[in-house]
Amino acid sequence: MLPRYQRSVSGIGEAYHGEMPIVDNAIYRNGVRDVHPVTLDLTFEELRAHGGFAWIGMYRPTEDELRALAVEFNLHPLAVEDALTGHQRPKLERYGDTLFVVLRPARYLDGPEEVEFGEVHLFIGSNFAITIRHAESPNLARVRKRLEQTPDLLSLGPQSVLYAVFDEVVDEYQPVIRGLENDIDEIENQLFDRDPSVLRRIYELSGETMAFQRATHPLVDMLRSLEAGFAKYNIDIELQRNLRDVLDHTIKTVERADSFMVVLQNALTVQSTLVMQRQNDEMRHLSETSLRQGAQVKKISGWAAILFVPTLIASIYGMNFRYMPELEWTFGYPLTLAAMLASGVILYFVFKRRDWL
Repeated sequence: MLPRYQRSVSGIGEAYHGEMPIVDNAIYRNGVRDVHPVTLDLTFEELRAHGGFAWIGMYRPTEDELRALAVEFNLHPLAVEDALTGHQRPKLERYGDTLFVVLRPARYLDGPEEVEFGEVHLFIGSNFAITIRHAESPNLARVRKRLEQTPDLLSLGPQSVLYAVFDEVVDEYQPVIRGLENDIDEIENQLFDRDPSVLRRIYELSGETMAFQRATHPLVDMLRSLEAGFAKYNIDIELQRNLRDVLDHTIKTVERADSFMVVLQNALTVQSTLVMQRQNDEMRHLSETSLRQGAQVKKISGWAAILFVPTLIASIYGMNFRYMPELEWTFGYPLTLAAMLASGVILYFVFKRRDWL
């Protein structure tokens, strides 16, 4: 356990308040990081005494940690409950003067070739911005550092933090788009190479794309809802432009995700068609083989029948019984041969007429 003092590196610090880790805790005035209190109690006192706005970053806070903020900033119990529970859908809700926002950032993992989703919650009030991460993504330290380098934007207050986090989440979707696009290109190659594993990959990638759609689609309505409140809440014109730019990027991202789903559905249809075609080819091959085998069986059966009658006659007269008809008849032997020959010829023409021979 580190001692209870603030460690600061490039303006990004970690404060410890008893057993409560805070990723970063600072008060901003006129777009500048003015005070970075060691504890939340000092943050609350500084805000009440000298104004400004606090930006408090937290990572997977416990109930006690979040309740302390809820009491100080009058956070709505339902929003606090959602922030504690996690696993929320993307949404934007307003409780009085406080905005509660849930975002689902994503990142593409090159090794396993899959998309990993995170979750970040924001409470935006008149004099505070609380960011709560439930996963490694997004990199809010980078967001804070970039925003601190643009004091004109940061001077617009907590709404600038909301914009910056939105912008970071949407920007981090771009590598995901490229990763999914690359996976789809590989699937298209696998389809026509008749790779047996392609069906499973299409199914898995469809699931990831649907999850990506669930993360991105609500952002359009959320940003448009913010846009509808620009005039009512006196949002600075520059911040309005920035949020509209994020909306444009979000719409493009949503359209790309939708196009991926269409391509994957088409790929699934093509795969089903190819599988059916292969099955039909196999059935046709089996049918042709069965027909050839049937023709051979008919030929064998025909010749066996032709040989059967002479064999039967010969076997009867080959039993060497003493008293048998025609044994002592002069024409018995030639008649028997003639009967054997005639039966074979008759059967031959019968089978030939029926295409057995």
